[in-house]
Amino acid sequence: MAKPPEGYHRVRSHNRRNPRPSGKKLSGWTIAGLIAVVWLWSQLIGFGEASPTKPDAPTPTVSASVGR
Repeated sequence: MAKPPEGYHRVRSHNRRNPRPSGKKLSGWTIAGLIAVVWLWSQLIGFGEASPTKPDAPTPTVSASVGR
């Protein structure tokens, strides 16, 4: 039997790729859960309910020429 190439190992009668070390991946359910938590938290705090600041309307001044 020939030695399998680098990065492979022998399984029964064929070569199989060695498993790669996987990083910490988020599953679809985890991502959906995080989105739900953010949405619920925003509902609790009320991000969208902050009233926008209104600019003060200029108050009209009375002039001496009006009314003569």
